[in-house]
Amino acid sequence: MTIKVIGVGEEGKEGLVPLYHDWIHSCERLAGGHRQLSFFPDFNGEKVVLEGGLKKKIESWENDRKDTVVLASGDPLFYGIGSYLSKKLSDVTIYPALSSLQLAFARIRESWQDAEFLSVHGRALKGMAQKLAGKKKVCLLTDNENNPAAIARYLLTFEMSEYKMCIAEHLGGEKEKVQWFSLEEAAHYNAEPLNVVILKAEKPKPKPSFGFSDDLFKQRKPNKGLITKKEVRVLSLAALNLKNDSTVWDIGTCTGSVAIEAAHISTNGKIYAIEKNEADIEYAKENAAAFRADIHFYHGKAPEYLESWPAPDAVFLGGTGGSMNELLTLCAEKLQPDGRIVLNAATIETLYEAQDIFKRLGFEVEISMAHLARSKPILHMTRFEGMNPVYIITAKQKEMKK
Repeated sequence: MTIKVIGVGEEGKEGLVPLYHDWIHSCERLAGGHRQLSFFPDFNGEKVVLEGGLKKKIESWENDRKDTVVLASGDPLFYGIGSYLSKKLSDVTIYPALSSLQLAFARIRESWQDAEFLSVHGRALKGMAQKLAGKKKVCLLTDNENNPAAIARYLLTFEMSEYKMCIAEHLGGEKEKVQWFSLEEAAHYNAEPLNVVILKAEKPKPKPSFGFSDDLFKQRKPNKGLITKKEVRVLSLAALNLKNDSTVWDIGTCTGSVAIEAAHISTNGKIYAIEKNEADIEYAKENAAAFRADIHFYHGKAPEYLESWPAPDAVFLGGTGGSMNELLTLCAEKLQPDGRIVLNAATIETLYEAQDIFKRLGFEVEISMAHLARSKPILHMTRFEGMNPVYIITAKQKEMKK
């Protein structure tokens, strides 16, 4: 059995070399999407539409040993079916066409090795803001729902108007069109279904650095101060041991400071945050938009909603609201095997209770006490003003002895 995966451009079969035509017409099975298969109406062998039930169809090929050609769009290894087939089947050879992104950058005469490539084809826009933050040049593969107008409207909610949008439609075909828009213009543009988006900013707003200043966060007044202070926040985030793709829970998010910083560390992850105070959750949403962090925010008192969230790699609790046992037990049950729970405690009573619960749950516990001070001017001199001490409790599952 041989499986050849051939990339097809917008121009259809006319863009294929004669050898590919020979392979297609001599194979026993021709597979692909409706559009690709429509280029070969005269094919007499078995035709397979690769839409739905893909796993079952592909697995059957390993046993029937038929010579197969799979038609894919552009470069099959760029967000395409090529990598999936290579992993599932033993004898796969890839023959790429020029991808739509290569053609798009060629049309605007721009280099593309320095661009960021993302796909929202069949994916949610949620979380894209932190992926884009600080990038100068980004290329996006779209779909009917996440079209250029929807992307532009999404970016405007995070005030990313420094970006200009190039919409490249039907690249390589007779209806090819390549145009530049402001985001405001693109938000009302009805693009053709087959398109690629390039975002470019001459002076992109810098991505926030680690340890955002407390003064940058909007906070509720007169109860200002309900925020995990920068120094404690940095230590807590380090204790969470976040990865690029971590799923993070922030329970009692308040101003959203921990969730926002986590979003810029785990840019390919998912961040969930809950807050019981309605005023605070609104400030958290405003802060997230200002810092270009797209977070799943919930208004409620934990453990409400937590059961519906995906299993976390890291959990931060700025407070427990008097439900510590229930909360920690639930978090421990849902936590991924190598995950961590970090709890900030301001009193020794909370410290003792948390340590006791984690011990009962079979978790290892490490505790740091952050007793910090900040400089403050006094006349022509400087003194230090102490901050309230905070216990940073880090819990993780005990390693099994070999």
